[in-house]
Parts: sequence; C-alpha cells; structure tokens
Amino acid sequence: QCRPCQQAALREVIDYRAYVDDAMRVLLRDRHDDQEVAARVALGLNHEQQHQELLLTDIQHLFSLNPLQPVFREVPAVSETRAVPQRYIAGHQGICEIGHTGSGFAYDNESPRHRELLHPHAIANRCVTNAEFRDFIDDGGYRNPALWLSEGWDTLRREGWSHPLYWDDALETVFSLGGRHAIEPSAPVCHVGFFEADAFARWAGARLPTEAEWEAMAQDLPVDGNFADSGALRPLAARVHGDADTHPLQMFGDVWEWTSSPYIGYPGYKPAAGALGEYNGKFMCGQWVLRGGSCATPAGHVRASYRNFFYPSARWQFSGIRLARDA
Repeated sequence: QCRPCQQAALREVIDYRAYVDDAMRVLLRDRHDDQEVAARVALGLNHEQQHQELLLTDIQHLFSLNPLQPVFREVPAVSETRAVPQRYIAGHQGICEIGHTGSGFAYDNESPRHRELLHPHAIANRCVTNAEFRDFIDDGGYRNPALWLSEGWDTLRREGWSHPLYWDDALETVFSLGGRHAIEPSAPVCHVGFFEADAFARWAGARLPTEAEWEAMAQDLPVDGNFADSGALRPLAARVHGDADTHPLQMFGDVWEWTSSPYIGYPGYKPAAGALGEYNGKFMCGQWVLRGGSCATPAGHVRASYRNFFYPSARWQFSGIRLARDA
C-alpha cells in the first residue's frame, strides 16, 4: 500500500501530465496547419518513445538491486529453441549510400545521406548467443588482457566484471523484467558493453561491423522483430524465416547491436539552430554507435538509418553483439 507522501507525489505527476495533455490539445487544435509545430510534436513523440525504453532499462536495473528482485511483469514462457547455425553473409561492397532518405521522421544525426566506401566483408546471420558468450567466459575471456582494449581492461578490473550484467556468478540464471530465470542458451547475449563486445569479437577471430556495413545490410529489410510490443521484454532465440544463409536474422529488435563506429557527425552534418541543436550533436564525443533496436524499443520507432549511442562501458541497456569479418 502506498504511503501518503507517495500518493501525493503520484497525484502530482498525474495532474501535471493532464495539464500538459490539455495544453497540447489546445495547441494542436489552434495550429493544426503549422508545419513547425508538427515537426516539433513529431520530435517530442519520438523522444517520448526513447524514454519509454529508458524507463524499462532503469526499472530493470533498480529491481535488480532490490534483495527481493521483484518481477516487473509476468512474461510468456518460450519453448527452448536450438540456435540457428551461425553463417556469414557477404555484405555490400564498393560505394554505398547510407543515412536517412528524407521520407518520414528522422533525427538530425541520421543525415545527411552520403556515400561510404565499403571493402569486402561479411556479416553474421544472427546475433551472438548466450551459449557462445559462455564459451568465451569459460575460455578465460574476462581474464585475458590480450583480448581487451586498454581502457576496457582497466574498466573490467575496476568494476570486477566476470560475466554480462544481471547474470549470476554461477552463470546459470539472469535477471530480467520477468524476474530471475534460467539463462536461455540460444537467446542473444544481452547487457554487454562495447568493451565486452569488442573483446568477444577478437576472441572469436572476427570483429564488430561498422555502422555503414550494418546499415547497408539492413536498409532493404523489413523493420520487424522482437520489440517491446511483443510482450517478451527479453531477447529471444532467432527463428528462421526463409534462408538464414542468405538473409540475416534479428537485424531489428531483440538487442541493440554494437558497431565499431564512434558516434560522430556524418560528412556535412550541422546541428539544428537553437535549443534543438543540442539534442544529438553535443553528445558526439567518446561514445559508440549501436543499431537495430531492442526488445524494449517501441515498435515503429527505429529504422535502418537510426543511430543509437552509448559509452563503451554501458551495460544496462539491452545491448548485444553481431559479428563481422573481412572477406
């Protein structure tokens, strides 16, 4: 039962939300044909979707710190699935255009659309699984400095990393929004930072894809997958639809996929004038790009050109790994 102070705080939040909603209804009624208003409302709605995902990641993190490890929501059970065999699919090579096409909403960091030179390469047909990451752990991956970037190794030692966030020390269970449950071997490994993703790729004799390689592979694919609306609220094992040897799986949803690309502006990028210019440009320092959305991302929010970004040590997001290699 809520305490009086908590009830008062909740009423205040609800009242404030009603106030904002009423003000927006009046604005949209009176200025329904104002293109500038429409553009800012679209930005606001997409920003709200980002916070819907961040709320889920923060709730999971806070619940994981509670000794009782409460369940946020009961999630449907899934039957155990054998992992789709990992294959590498030849990526586009030569001159390729990436960036937003100009149709529909996009953030300013997705533009301008520009050309990139892609060297011969191949990208894995699915994300790295929990079982594969367990092999990395069992082989001493967290104890071998040769696999890690210098800053990553320093971070590992300082933070005491020995497995992905939310795994137990016995490497048997993981905490999710559905509570603590057995690790699903065929599901994508999740809650790993860039440093871990990079170390795993080096151990596997591969690398992470660049964001240009990733987008070139994804831009002709339908944007569907395991998003927040599915109700799973955790990554699920890949399921074959078509030929998994030639068509990549899990490019959208399940886990945000780390790339090897630093988060910087595209050639010719200019932040918007005024306060909106601070939305993305001011964060282009020391962070790395992730692509594809996750099981906590609202459906319809992402697209092939969408660029997420986090610091390389960030692990509380639904972030995972897809491998690439030079051809």
